[in-house]
Amino acid sequence: MSRTGLSAGRISQAGFTLIEMMIVVAIIGILAAIAYPSYTEYVKRGNRTEGQALLSDAAARQERYFNQNNAYVTTAANISKLGMNLTSGNKSATGKYVFSVSKANGDGGYTLTATQQFSDTKCGNLTLTANGIRGATASGASPGECWR
Repeated sequence: MSRTGLSAGRISQAGFTLIEMMIVVAIIGILAAIAYPSYTEYVKRGNRTEGQALLSDAAARQERYFNQNNAYVTTAANISKLGMNLTSGNKSATGKYVFSVSKANGDGGYTLTATQQFSDTKCGNLTLTANGIRGATASGASPGECWR
């Protein structure tokens, strides 16, 4: 027996083998492949909330403006009359949406649009009309799903 208490033919080392390390890397890769799409969808859903809040605030301000002036703001040149907290270029506070307003077809109302500035292919741009109809511009988008 040697001085260290181990036989001369056996040397014991602590650590991981290459196979064990590759198994751990594979497990981490599988977990990341499952978690990343869920995380990105969660972030996009959070961004959509900002667009929804922007349009809801604008609709409330439109109604207040209508009560005082008997007309809605229906042109981009008059958006400032709503008194919204928009940055240059009519962007939302974080810049994830660009706000616009247009005249509704023949009913005297308006259509508010929040144009997304990130890659939201599921819902696209969000819309809200004077009649309270909520919409999303992406093909196949369900307004109920995009406005929850």
